[in-house]
Amino acid sequence: MSDAEALTHILDARYSCRAFRSNPLPRDLIEEIVSDAQKVASWCNAQPWQLVVTGAEETDRLRAALAEEMTSASHRPDIPFPERYSGVYKERRSTCGWQLYGAVGVEKGDRDGSHRQMMENFRFFGAPHVAVLTSEAELGPYALVDCGGFLTALTLAATARGVATIPQAALASYAPLLHRFFDLPETRTIVCVISMGRADKDHPANSFRTTRAGLDETLRWQG
Repeated sequence: MSDAEALTHILDARYSCRAFRSNPLPRDLIEEIVSDAQKVASWCNAQPWQLVVTGAEETDRLRAALAEEMTSASHRPDIPFPERYSGVYKERRSTCGWQLYGAVGVEKGDRDGSHRQMMENFRFFGAPHVAVLTSEAELGPYALVDCGGFLTALTLAATARGVATIPQAALASYAPLLHRFFDLPETRTIVCVISMGRADKDHPANSFRTTRAGLDETLRWQG
């Protein structure tokens, strides 16, 4: 298999895992994944990304803290969420959501069922580890672009080693809790949280794959 074929294979294999087994990962395996991800390009080689990764017991403690926080706190992400999804972006978002609901047996109009599935976000889908990705606030939007590159490399490096991941903006919406829980200074912007572990491949939430836009929607030649 050529390098290009190997990369395409990993890209095709990666997906957002929504059901994990509880088995913790070896720390050296997580360190290998992070070490590979750090090889991506960044603006002026600033490498603004930092990760805090929980061990299994700390993951459970964070689940409990988040459940308590949600009873009284409102959403306060460090990075503003999109104002709206319209046009094709709304269509893609809706299609992804109904693919998930269809896989787990939630029908249209089943508000209780959709709420239960939505709450799985805040249980980290059963993952034994979460990684909180932060950026240096003073470096601004370009550092966030750099963190996006790092995040992509992280998910691919994990996939190459049989580790499943899902980047979650929903968890970053409780940024004040994450700052307190992990003792993160306000100079660090919380970008997202990545749940990681071994996939529960038999779970219906992992049975579907999202589609990708064609080149005619993505690529424009000039000249």
